[in-house]
Amino acid sequence: MSVEFWFLIGAALVFWMQAGFAMVETGFTRAKNAGNIIMKNLMDFCIGTVVFSLLGYTLMMGEDAFFGLIGKPNLDLFTHFKEFIQSPADGFTDASYFVFNLVFCATTATIVSGAMAERTKFSAYCVYSGVISLVIYPIEAHWIWGGGWLSSLGFHDYAGSCAIHMVGGIAALIGAAILGPRVGKYVKDKAGKVTKVNAIPGHSIPLGALGVFILWLGWYGFNGAAATTPSELSAIFLTTTIAPSVATCTTMIYTWIKNGKPDVSMCLNASLAGLVAVTAGCDAFDGIGAAVVGIVAGILVVIVVEQLDLKLHIDDPVGAVGVHCVNGVWGTLAVGLLASPDAPAGLSGLFYTGSFAQLGIQALGFVTVAAWAAVTMLIFFAILKKVNFLRADLADELAGLDISEHGLPSAYADFMPSVDKYSEFGSSEQPVAVTGTTPVAEAVPVKREPSFSPDGHKFTKVEIVFKEEKLYVLKDAMSKLGITGMTVSHVMGYGMQKGHTEFYRGVAVETDLRPKVQVDIVVSAIPVRDVIETAKRVLYTGHIGDGKIFVYDVENVVKVRTGEEGYDALQGAE
Repeated sequence: MSVEFWFLIGAALVFWMQAGFAMVETGFTRAKNAGNIIMKNLMDFCIGTVVFSLLGYTLMMGEDAFFGLIGKPNLDLFTHFKEFIQSPADGFTDASYFVFNLVFCATTATIVSGAMAERTKFSAYCVYSGVISLVIYPIEAHWIWGGGWLSSLGFHDYAGSCAIHMVGGIAALIGAAILGPRVGKYVKDKAGKVTKVNAIPGHSIPLGALGVFILWLGWYGFNGAAATTPSELSAIFLTTTIAPSVATCTTMIYTWIKNGKPDVSMCLNASLAGLVAVTAGCDAFDGIGAAVVGIVAGILVVIVVEQLDLKLHIDDPVGAVGVHCVNGVWGTLAVGLLASPDAPAGLSGLFYTGSFAQLGIQALGFVTVAAWAAVTMLIFFAILKKVNFLRADLADELAGLDISEHGLPSAYADFMPSVDKYSEFGSSEQPVAVTGTTPVAEAVPVKREPSFSPDGHKFTKVEIVFKEEKLYVLKDAMSKLGITGMTVSHVMGYGMQKGHTEFYRGVAVETDLRPKVQVDIVVSAIPVRDVIETAKRVLYTGHIGDGKIFVYDVENVVKVRTGEEGYDALQGAE
């Protein structure tokens, strides 16, 4: 009973991974599609449950038929419910097996979502997610886990590097290739040749990181749920910890050397890549084997993500192909290379025993399962594209799938950034720490300084654009000049600072949106030069990007409440 209880707790942890996938995909894509992505990750499980219970489960776990190719369909879940939940003399209830295999099936379907994000019709996603759970996954999973022909040969895929991740990754690769890239991802010349690759950064790395931590936690259930002894479970937990940790360290060092800085999103991908790669042999590797699996996974994920984008020009926003497809293949073959006879599975890997037998079986399994997934998904996605059912319309894609597919203006209730978090910096004016070497004229340039007569009532608007955290310091400084009225707006600065080249997932980021604050002040009695010099003094830190000051002539000022105009309208406002 206790073993079956852990089996079901493990299934619950795998279900919780749906939240992780949703967060990773949401964080690695743009905010205008966040609601659509949440809806997809919700519905692939719900739709999968319906179709898996009707046919998928019995195709996978039913009585062996057609020489081990499929299980024999039945409706015992509905017609023999009492027997379905009854505890057998040996093993677990059919209900436990159903729930366990269902949550794994849903994982396969959700992998595809990320690679095809931001430009797929929601209706098309519902259809292909259902087909994966109904037929494609159950049949190949029967070969491996349902008593089919691969399991009889000794093929080893303990928790699904091949059956789940490679299959989901292949579907993701084919789907993304047939669907085509997001608008603006690649620039082509008149001949149709790609001349430039644009980075499209995700809108929330914190959400992506949260998703990775959720997935890592769930992976202990993903890999460990089927363990039947404490020794086996502890070995699985050990390898499931070592491989992703080593993979992440490897990617951090690799991207640090390659790009000059460690890549955050790539390191998040690397954690998942290590988890995917160790999954097939989590019970067959020792500590050294798990570390080697992680090192290779950490390098593979970077190479594949970058080459897929820069060379093959296949747009995969979340790195699903590099994480799941390629590392699913690597993990499957690694069993034949690195399986230790001392591990719980007791298999004989080439590097430990010199035997090629297990490697040959693993290679056969990889080739046949990959062929099944590739052929079926290629046909299916080609049909969807042919009938114009796959890709969202251009206008819908540009507006965002939240509004076009779900009528949701924004997945976030208050999307405008706030500067209140910086109020603690401006309660009193403090000396500015100048840490850079850029001259003040370049760091805070003044675009125009008009001439004005101190005896006349000339009106001048001073527009200051600067970093958010300086708002309250500037406000206090202006108050000391006697300026009590100003207009404050949030703006987004668009561009790349001179001398800085940043990379997002291996692609140079040429322009970037950065939140700024714009303050508009109209003065007459207070000298414009005093306003300018005060602003430069409190904003200057010695770095490019400290701010810009624009100065304009103003023809007239009208106070709406009193009707006063000109100099009188400014009294009490400066």
